[in-house]
Amino acid sequence: MTGAAKKAAQEPQGDFLLEAREVARVLEGDVPVHLVRGVSLTVKAGDFLAITGPSGSGKSSLLYLLGLLDTPSTGEVFIGGRDASMLNDDARARVRLENLGFIFQFHFLLPEFTALENVMMPMRRLGRLSDREIKARAEKLLTDLGLGDQVKKLPRQMSGGQAQRVAIARALANDPMLILADEPTGNLDTASSRNVQMILKDIAAQGNRAVVAVTHETDFAEKAGRRIHLVDGRIAENA
Repeated sequence: MTGAAKKAAQEPQGDFLLEAREVARVLEGDVPVHLVRGVSLTVKAGDFLAITGPSGSGKSSLLYLLGLLDTPSTGEVFIGGRDASMLNDDARARVRLENLGFIFQFHFLLPEFTALENVMMPMRRLGRLSDREIKARAEKLLTDLGLGDQVKKLPRQMSGGQAQRVAIARALANDPMLILADEPTGNLDTASSRNVQMILKDIAAQGNRAVVAVTHETDFAEKAGRRIHLVDGRIAENA
């Protein structure tokens, strides 16, 4: 293979927001632990991808690799066509801040700050908007998620479902192209869980971004447009 052909083969193909190529994660030791084994996948705008699998199958480990929260032992992760696998910590943090939004099982809102202040924080870190613009965007995001009357409340003054919607607003603050969620409904009651599911589905349906979510809930996975099922760190089913 010529140098030009080799370079072309290494470039991500198609208009993908996210591409993983033979990604693996191994914890070295006397007995190496293989968390993720050679996973390849692509995600384009409009996708709502659910990652399922039994406990210990590598779901969260894979999500952390896709979200640049961990570094693959082998393989590459492309974000918006850019190979982010070998970036240094500062560069990876910048890619996350500019392009990715994260939602976890527990909302991880800062308890001493109001809902509004929690949503404003990522925008302040990014530094692209004025204080007035940041406040206006945070208020709009919260209002759009049905939290217009909660902006001044602290996390402890809200229900679990409300706090998780604040976390979704925070994830959307910098207008990321990818939302990555790790068991986002795992700590919610049935009604709140369904609400969060529909919000994430609507986010993907807008067509300009994608959602990738780890879940153990069958109902959640069925609402997603795509699903991959992991077993022992490998994709056992891709639907």
